[in-house]
Amino acid sequence: MEKINLHTHTTYCDGKNTAEEMVLSAIGKGFTTLGFSSHTMYPFAGDCHIAYKEHQKYADEIKALSEKYRDKIQILLGFEVEYFPPMSIPRKSTYEEFKPDYIIGAVHYNIHKDQQGPVDGSESEVRALVEDIYNKDARACVCDYFEAQRQMLKKGNFDIWAHPDLIRKRNGKLKLFDENEDWYKKELAETVKVAAKANIIAEINTGAIARGAMDDVYPSAYFLRLIYEAGIPICVNS
Repeated sequence: MEKINLHTHTTYCDGKNTAEEMVLSAIGKGFTTLGFSSHTMYPFAGDCHIAYKEHQKYADEIKALSEKYRDKIQILLGFEVEYFPPMSIPRKSTYEEFKPDYIIGAVHYNIHKDQQGPVDGSESEVRALVEDIYNKDARACVCDYFEAQRQMLKKGNFDIWAHPDLIRKRNGKLKLFDENEDWYKKELAETVKVAAKANIIAEINTGAIARGAMDDVYPSAYFLRLIYEAGIPICVNS
């Protein structure tokens, strides 16, 4: 089995290491392919996104590293594009000037009544999202999250679907909703129906384990079974 990771962040966005440090780490761990996917809302940018003027520099550095280490590892250029309508929708056409190898589509924020909050922020940020923006209606918050996923899958044009049930990240400690309830499972099923028509790859993402937020991957075992049964291909990313 080849060891491949296509979801990698660096100091260009919210990562803690440079791109070359990540390359050397991947080589040391025996990876055959490493794909970089810095957060972006191009041409806009938030705190955790590539700065507008850094996009070409980022693309050039990844391509230079690909050439430098071509005998040791395959390096790919990607972007993790924020779904934050109408400012940012994951579409390949927006990034074609940088010639990426692939695009990841991701939902990290809920937008509700002209307010927004992160679904994968700190415990206090997620609690504030539910209590202050949704008036303690966790179910409405979760349903809005999956509706955003469905809209991204319908409107976007990208290759990899990032951490499909990211909203679970803080639920283990905050106990905001029950994943076993019928309404929640219905949201997953409806989302998979849309994803099956989107010609994308869903990822199994281990980020919550690495960060100590959850002892589980995205998607959950139940969600993954639905994805599998729908014939959606899978990749495993850290």
